[in-house]
Amino acid sequence: MTHRFDPDALAGVLGHMNNDHGDDNVLIARAFALDADVVAATMTGFDGDGGQWRATLADGAELDVDVPWPGGPITERREVRREIVALYDAACAALGVEPRPHS
Repeated sequence: MTHRFDPDALAGVLGHMNNDHGDDNVLIARAFALDADVVAATMTGFDGDGGQWRATLADGAELDVDVPWPGGPITERREVRREIVALYDAACAALGVEPRPHS
């Protein structure tokens, strides 16, 4: 059964990702949207199985991008950051982008 995070966890993570990591959202959506020409993206949700992004394509169309967590299912809020960082690193590798250091 997929773990569902509480509204506070969702609001905190989504607010942080969309306000502070917009470029990371685009990289993740580009890497996992399979040949889509992604020009913008926002993180719209997550659960214990993965994250969800809404990507805007160059032609103005929108596409939902669901990406499973690289480390497998999670149940703790603290695990979300680890998995998003892993997705960012995987996206950079797939797109040939040098990832920034993580603190």
